[in-house]
Amino acid sequence: MKVAVDISLYPLQEDFEPPIIDFIHHLRQVAGIEVHTNELTTQISGEYTLVMNTLRDAMGHTFQQGGTYSFVIKVLNVGIEPGKVVALS
Repeated sequence: MKVAVDISLYPLQEDFEPPIIDFIHHLRQVAGIEVHTNELTTQISGEYTLVMNTLRDAMGHTFQQGGTYSFVIKVLNVGIEPGKVVALS
């Protein structure tokens, strides 16, 4: 089953950019998922198990860096191309 995920990372610290860049870097290292970014979110698409395992690992890595982080995640059970608008019927 294909899924599409929209995820935002909010490091609750003054120097917020490095943890976000590191998180996206971890996502992009995994073959088999598509990763697209924009100003507000990161969009991921691929097979359900691979996407969820990748998110678990990347989020765990982020949490282990120290500090406090908030992740906001939306998961759709459709295989859409990240960055494209989908009309739901």
